[in-house]
Amino acid sequence: MWKTALLLLFTFIVVPVLTFNFDVRPTDLQWTILKTSGIVYLVFASLCFLVSSATKNYSQVDKLWSIMPIGYAWIAYTYAPDVRILLMAILITAWGVRLTYNFTRRGGYSWKFWTGEEDYRWAILRAKPEFRAPWKWFLFNLFFISFYQMGLIWLMTVPIIKSAVAMPVSGWDYLLFAAGVGFVVFETIADQQQWDFQNEKHRRIKEGTISGTKYEKGFIHDGLFGIMRHPNYFAEQAVWVVIYLFSVVATGTWINWSIAGILLLIILFKGSSDFSEEISASKYPAYANYQKSVPRYFPLFGFGGKKDLPATAEAEVRE
Repeated sequence: MWKTALLLLFTFIVVPVLTFNFDVRPTDLQWTILKTSGIVYLVFASLCFLVSSATKNYSQVDKLWSIMPIGYAWIAYTYAPDVRILLMAILITAWGVRLTYNFTRRGGYSWKFWTGEEDYRWAILRAKPEFRAPWKWFLFNLFFISFYQMGLIWLMTVPIIKSAVAMPVSGWDYLLFAAGVGFVVFETIADQQQWDFQNEKHRRIKEGTISGTKYEKGFIHDGLFGIMRHPNYFAEQAVWVVIYLFSVVATGTWINWSIAGILLLIILFKGSSDFSEEISASKYPAYANYQKSVPRYFPLFGFGGKKDLPATAEAEVRE
């Protein structure tokens, strides 16, 4: 885990620097938006660290994950009020409202903003041997949970700053907007299917009627989850790929200095989905077969899932 955290921190610095130097320098307008939003990032990252350290609730960044991008988007629109930036801001707002609602109904927020449900994965991480020393968790919270994750949220929205150029809006912008809305709807459906499954599972557990039903496996494996293991993760990344593609349309170049955010997001989701699946596999005996039969993200191309293996080879993979 330490190696993963260090890799993410390294890429957080190196990837933006390399992409920044690869591309043309920001305009004066883009510099202004970068500086303003950068100050906002530093302030809120510091607050997340202070509040999480004081309360021992390490989901402070989780509470802001869906809210901060909306703020960054409308800051950009304030400085560059054109149609393309407006479309991007509306799409980011729709994404943020959906995710905020989903986080709210799971108990993520409270009137006492520093409380609320903590992501169960933080407790699992804290219990690992490499984080039991208080100073190690202190550093992990400072650099990864607070400043890395909040920095990633900021970098995810940087394509909207890169898009603040004189290039007129085109049909590609509207096509990207429609695709982005489609991914938000897709993710909303996945969230609802998971919500319904978990509620029904816990109801049946309470009543003692879960035996012999699909809920007995413990994890959702039908609907969108029957064609890919992480439809919500897939759509989440796809929305931000679309946001980056707006900057491609605006600049006419496929690679520009705003690409760092989406690259880091994909790396983060790879680690996050691996960790989630490790937990699921340890809790649910049927999850290993689910991993073999259902791909992680791309059912149409067969990517992401493990192929059927002989028993000995499969054991080697698990080891």
